[in-house]
Amino acid sequence: MLKILENIMQPYKNILLVYPEVPQNTYWSFHYSLKFINKKSAMPPLGLITIASLFTDSYDLKLIDMNITPLTDDHLEWADAVFLSAMIVQKQSFAETVERCNLFQVPVIAGGPYPTSSYQEINGIDHFVLGEVENTLLDFLDRFQKGTAPHITLPPPFPNLAITPVPRFDLLDLSAYSSMSIQYSRGCPFKCEFCDIWSVYGNKPRLKPAASIVNELDALFRNGWKGAVFVVDDNFIGNKNRVKKDLLPQLFTWQKKHHYPFRFFTEASINLAEDSDLLSAMKLAGFNEVFIGIETPSEEALLETGKTQNTRLNLYQSVSTIQSHGIGVMAGFIIGFDSDSPDIADRQIEFIQKAGIPQAMIGLLEALPGTKLFKRLSKEGRLLTASQGNNTHKMATNFVTKMGKQTLANVYEKILSTIYDVNLKNYFQRCNRLLDAVGNAPFFQRKITLADFRSFLKSLFFQPFTSYGFQYLRFLGRNVIKNRQTFGEAVRFAIIGHHFHVITRESLKTEKIALELEKSYQYLRNQLNKQSTLIMDNSKEAIQNILDLWNQKKEQFGKIRKRVDRLHVDFRSDIQKQYVEIDQKIRDLFKALEPVIKREGIVLN
Repeated sequence: MLKILENIMQPYKNILLVYPEVPQNTYWSFHYSLKFINKKSAMPPLGLITIASLFTDSYDLKLIDMNITPLTDDHLEWADAVFLSAMIVQKQSFAETVERCNLFQVPVIAGGPYPTSSYQEINGIDHFVLGEVENTLLDFLDRFQKGTAPHITLPPPFPNLAITPVPRFDLLDLSAYSSMSIQYSRGCPFKCEFCDIWSVYGNKPRLKPAASIVNELDALFRNGWKGAVFVVDDNFIGNKNRVKKDLLPQLFTWQKKHHYPFRFFTEASINLAEDSDLLSAMKLAGFNEVFIGIETPSEEALLETGKTQNTRLNLYQSVSTIQSHGIGVMAGFIIGFDSDSPDIADRQIEFIQKAGIPQAMIGLLEALPGTKLFKRLSKEGRLLTASQGNNTHKMATNFVTKMGKQTLANVYEKILSTIYDVNLKNYFQRCNRLLDAVGNAPFFQRKITLADFRSFLKSLFFQPFTSYGFQYLRFLGRNVIKNRQTFGEAVRFAIIGHHFHVITRESLKTEKIALELEKSYQYLRNQLNKQSTLIMDNSKEAIQNILDLWNQKKEQFGKIRKRVDRLHVDFRSDIQKQYVEIDQKIRDLFKALEPVIKREGIVLN
C-alpha cells in the first residue's frame, strides 16, 4: 500500500542520466591512445554527475555514459524519465538517443551546452532545462512530478557556485576513465569573437570556495581515484588573486597530506606567464600541464577576433616561461580568420615547432551559436551550416571564408601533415623540446605504477612496428638517457602521439578521396555535356563515347569504393555519404541520356 501511494505521489522515480557518444575522431577523445592504458574514455560527464547531486534521496538514479557502456532497451524500460546532456560535437548521438527514447515513450529532459545553445533546432524533447541549473532543477522536478513543468525552462540568473554540490563520483566506473574532472570557476574576463564561454557563463568569473574543491578532492580520494584530474575551467586564472591566495595554498596542503595522489591539468589564458608566483604555486599544488588558447602568431588576426590579451605578450617567450616552471603547454590554434593568407601555414608550423608544443590542437575557425562571430557572419550572409562542434581534422568550416575554400583546405592539410607527419618526427622533436625545458625544473614526480608498466609494454609491442616506429624508438632512447627523471612522461607522450597519428592520417586520406570524388563528378559532367549535343545528331561516335565514360565511371568508383572501405571505421560515415550522393548525381546525368542510348540497344549497368 505504501509503495502504491509513493508511486502516485512520485510517478517519475527511476531517473536515467544519459551522456551520448563523443565522436572518436576528435582531438580531445584521445581514443586511439586509450587502448594502451586500458581505458574507455578520456573524461567523465561532469555536468551529469553534478546535477545528480541535486536530486533528493527519493529518486533512484542510474548513469549511462555511452562512451563506456551502451544504452540498452533494458535501461529504457527501467527508466521513468531520461535526463540527457551533451556538447555540440555529440549532436548525432544525441539525436539517435532521443529517437530511441521516443520509441519507448520515455519522457526526455534535455540540458547542458548543446541544448542550451540550440534548443530551437532540436526535436523530440519533452522538456528543456537550460543554462546552469543549480537554482532551477529542484523546482523543475517538483513541477515535473505534478505534470505542470513547462516545455522550456529558461536560464536563470547566474548561480553562486558556493551552492554547487559535490559531484556524484560514485555513479561512475572510475576504472574506465583516464582522468577525472572537477570545476572551480565559470566565466571568462575576455571577449574573443569566436568564443561562446563569456556570452554563456558571463564576463565576471564566478568561483567556488576553496573548501568546496577540497570536498570534491576528498570525494574522489574516498572513491579510490588516483591520477590525472582535469580542472575544466575555461580560464582557470580568470580571477588570479583568488586562485593564488585562496585555492592553490589549500591544494598544496591537501596534496602534501595525501602524498600527491593527483596530477592536475587545466585551461588558462596566456597572461599566466606574467605571474611567476602563480606558476610556482600551481607547480607546488601538482599542476603538470595547461592548455592555452594561442590561436595564431598573426597579430592582425588576434586583433580581428578581439583576443587582445595575446597581443600584449611575446607568445613564444610566454610559452617558454610556463615550461620553465615545469608545466607543459598544450595549445589551440585556429586558421580561417578573415585576415589569414596562405603563408599562415608556414607561420603556424614554425611557431608550434619552435615553442615545443607536442599537443597542438589545430582547427578551422567555426561560428558557434551565441558568439559575436556567429552574429557578424549571419549579418554578412556568410553562414553555411550549423556548427558540428568539431573543428579539428575537418577540412571545411561552416561559413564562407575570405580565403578560398580549397586554398584554406590546402593550408590546413599542410599544417596537419607537417605537425603530425607520417613518421611523427616533428611531433617527437616537440616532445624533446618540452621535456628538455621542464627537465631542470622541480618537476612533480609521479610514482610509476604497475598499470603504467603494463601500458609501456603494450606500447613497446605495438608502436615500433608502425610507420613512425623508428622515430618512436629514437625518442624513447634519447630520453631514457637525457631525461630519465621524466621518462614516464616521455612514454605518455609517445602513446598520445599514436592518437594524433591515426586521426591525421585517416583525415588526410578522407580528404583526398573527397577531392577525387568531386573531380570525377566535374569531369564526367563536362564530358557528358559535350556528348549530349552530338547525340541529338544521332552520332554513333558520341554514343560509344558515353558508353566508354560509363565504363570509366564504374572503374573509377569501384577503386574509390575500395579505398573508402579501407578507411578506419570511425572516419567512413561522412565520406560514404558523399560517395553515395555523388554516385547518384552521376547516375542521374547518364539517366538523362538513357532514352537515346537505348534506341541503339545499349543498356548501362
